[in-house]
Amino acid sequence: MIPVEFLEKYGGRQIKAAKHQTIFHQDDEALNYYQILEGQVKMANFSAGGQEFIQSLFEVGESFGEPALFGDFPYPASAIATEDCILMKLSKSHFFQLLQDHFEIHKKFNKRLSLRLRYKGMILKEISSYPPEHRISTLLNYLRDHDNEQKVFEVPLTRQQIADMTGLRVETVIRTIKKMEADRKVKLDKHKILMERPLVASLL
Repeated sequence: MIPVEFLEKYGGRQIKAAKHQTIFHQDDEALNYYQILEGQVKMANFSAGGQEFIQSLFEVGESFGEPALFGDFPYPASAIATEDCILMKLSKSHFFQLLQDHFEIHKKFNKRLSLRLRYKGMILKEISSYPPEHRISTLLNYLRDHDNEQKVFEVPLTRQQIADMTGLRVETVIRTIKKMEADRKVKLDKHKILMERPLVASLL
């Protein structure tokens, strides 16, 4: 996370995005850096038939859409607020000036982008090669491994979001999670999915 005072110093400004509002569309020219101060944002693609595939979910303190800035190509997915958001928005030119002036921040971005590429490679492998339970287990285990080592981890995704992130139908996700509960691989508390330990060996 870039400190807010740094972003403001280089011309960044706060903007609001209402729940379900599109911040930028797939194939839009990448002109700005965005960082979340409040809320959550998803990056998603849509098939010709309107089916959604969530590439990533971003929380408070995280930024999104930077690969398109570095690569100088259009945004490969749409950014949509999943809840009311407050964002910091900084122009591309000022963002690069900030990185040029602060090498340590530049290094952190390189590491973050590398981790995202690793995650995408993992998810693509899961979608193309494994059955539903393995896909879901790997995603949940990935999220748990990147949490603050809570003894009981509450999965921060809806069944629909899990489906959209694994290429499955929501009915398949619901059925698979119920089976995982019966096999004592997860616990269900009303609509919440809880985990006490990794579901599969860590891939990281």
